[in-house]
Amino acid sequence: MKRRGSGILLHITSLPSPYGIGDLGPWAYKFVDFLSETKQSFWQILPLNPTSGGFGNSPYSSPSAFAGNPLLISPDLLVEDGLLLKSDIEDDSPFPDERVDYNAVTEYKYRLLGMAYENYKKRVRDYEFERFSNENSYWLDDYALFISLKEHFNGIVWSDWPEDIRNRNESAIKEWKEKLRDGILIRKFSQYIFFKQWSSLKTYCKGKNIRVIGDLPIYVSYDSSDVWTNPQIFKLDNNKRPTFVAGVPPDYFSKTGQRWGNPIYRWDVLRESGYSWWIRRVEHNLKLFDIIRLDHFRGFVAYWEVPAGEETALNGKWIEVPVEDFFRTLFKRFSFLPIIAEDLGLITPDVREIMNRFEFPGMKVLLFAFGDDFPNGAYLPHNYEKNCVVYTGTHDNNTVKGWFTGEAHHEDKKRLFRYIGREVEERDVHREFIRLAMMSVANMAVIPMQDILGLGEEARMNLPATSHGNWRWRLLSDQITPSLIKEIREMTETYGRA
Repeated sequence: MKRRGSGILLHITSLPSPYGIGDLGPWAYKFVDFLSETKQSFWQILPLNPTSGGFGNSPYSSPSAFAGNPLLISPDLLVEDGLLLKSDIEDDSPFPDERVDYNAVTEYKYRLLGMAYENYKKRVRDYEFERFSNENSYWLDDYALFISLKEHFNGIVWSDWPEDIRNRNESAIKEWKEKLRDGILIRKFSQYIFFKQWSSLKTYCKGKNIRVIGDLPIYVSYDSSDVWTNPQIFKLDNNKRPTFVAGVPPDYFSKTGQRWGNPIYRWDVLRESGYSWWIRRVEHNLKLFDIIRLDHFRGFVAYWEVPAGEETALNGKWIEVPVEDFFRTLFKRFSFLPIIAEDLGLITPDVREIMNRFEFPGMKVLLFAFGDDFPNGAYLPHNYEKNCVVYTGTHDNNTVKGWFTGEAHHEDKKRLFRYIGREVEERDVHREFIRLAMMSVANMAVIPMQDILGLGEEARMNLPATSHGNWRWRLLSDQITPSLIKEIREMTETYGRA
């Protein structure tokens, strides 16, 4: 990340495809070609973990910190592999192109995966699948059983399962593995296919000199395979329910703070184990991505702990983490640790000290540069250092045009116009933000695809603290034009990021 470069933020779900959701198939490869043609160096995505309607389809709330999302499996590649017929993937009721309908997509994709698995069973023994299952058994066995149990018990939270399986009694595990054998196998098969397709795409990226930036959420969901399997590393009571949950105190995003509800880690227990769970998680992600964005980085220094019974995050308190010991342990295990620290929110000097000590680049968001919330100018480009990543906005922000037309006050716009030396119209404001990011000293500039296209609020990916209507935006195939390619390539070359 020392070399000057730029990239685009676009999650896999937002890619075009005829199957209702972006996937790891043909359009993923076309997008890599687009990145290459525009002289980009990076493709940033959101977490690849499974999502569900119960979590609002958020990639940051998943039943597994290790598994891949089966909805991202490409039907076209299943046909190429001979696991489906072309006629199997032709649907009489076409999906909308502009938005993801998660319910319809889930029903369709899981039906296809069931058919692919039945066809797969007719083949001769597959040593690749066996090797994948063995190499990933440390998370795959428990994940496949967990999801099968969730289905068997009609989706209820794992702490409400019968006591023997809730507590993972050895005899109960053995009994349920046998009882749910078929369900377990199809879930392992789906994971095998997902990681096979992802590996091929990642190899293609490497061939085009595109480095993939992945996203690693700090916390895991309570109703997950991770907590069910490793209850000892979380703050739970005797009934294995959270005693404290994660969140952040009041800040410029929220007057009452944010109560996320994720279980809190027992860092004392993690430390005693040499952080073995975290080491496996980081190792897993380093195989998937070239660079990892650590979400909510300040939580690795000190985290906001909220009693589980509280409705808001107001009555929480800061708890320190053995951060130096943790990262030194990681550096002993991994000689190279390519991390971007997500340092947005209330950042204290001790967080900055850790970032500087380990030389982790932080994030600068241009949408924060011209409002009242940051009077010290921390997000204005002339205050950047080289070792940082500048974004016009992130998946949690409005688009630049959406901000300009719906959120920016008169004074915000005056600050923007004063900074760039002239007034700009709505149709050009996204270009000015991209130009400011590209021309800055930041080693890395990453632009959301929505801002590349100059789209408005309707293209926003996520509105924090809401659980419906998010993660649905999709790129349309005709939005990538020769003129767009030329414009982005020229700007990339002009500002020395090619």
